[in-house]
Amino acid sequence: MKYHFHYEIQPQDVDCNRKLRLYTLENYLLNTAGSIAGTLGFGLPQLLPYGYTWIITHLYLEILKMPTHGDQLKIETWIEQNAHMLSTRNFKLYCNDELIGQAKSIWAVIDIQKRNIVNVFDSPMFTDSVDGEVLPIKRAQRFGNLEEYDGVQAHTITYSDVDYNNHCNSCKYLEIMLDAERPTWLNEGIRLDITYVKEIYFKETMNTLWKYNEDEIVYQQKNKENTTCCNARISKIEKLSC
Repeated sequence: MKYHFHYEIQPQDVDCNRKLRLYTLENYLLNTAGSIAGTLGFGLPQLLPYGYTWIITHLYLEILKMPTHGDQLKIETWIEQNAHMLSTRNFKLYCNDELIGQAKSIWAVIDIQKRNIVNVFDSPMFTDSVDGEVLPIKRAQRFGNLEEYDGVQAHTITYSDVDYNNHCNSCKYLEIMLDAERPTWLNEGIRLDITYVKEIYFKETMNTLWKYNEDEIVYQQKNKENTTCCNARISKIEKLSC
């Protein structure tokens, strides 16, 4: 079954070019996924009493143009599968009824105390909710270690970066990347691939590295032990992949 959520873009959601911020769009997608999970009976209100919570591990997003304030954004979403300890949630994005984007997100459930992934998908409440339609958006290429880079910027995780899971919020990783280096073509047709590798916590320092390649910028964020916490790639596109 597919679900639809509607958002009106607010002035505080756009940047100096009056275009929706990329990390705010990611936040819309994550909130939509959370609302669906709650409606189906396995959202945070249902998981938290058992000591579990959701985390996102991957997001693949393609968007042809960014809405501006006052635009009507419709997000169509469905669950492609719940299997192998992961949940795949798909999205199609419409601005004023025009298809402008699509996305695939991968989620896991973790034990809040142990911080490890747990398999909860054997329960009928999960299997009965699967729509099954595949969104054939390509998976991201593997990220290698950035041995050479164009720049690096340090950021200490602050109060405003931390969410209810007591770690840096997923959308904040992307916000910190774009505060460090924002490509001039960000509001054109783009694809975002982001992979969350390791949690980072309040008052820890994270270094954001970036490297420009042809028609793309690659980011890597590392903690003080030089361990990768997050990888991302923003590349130019002219059309959706499917």
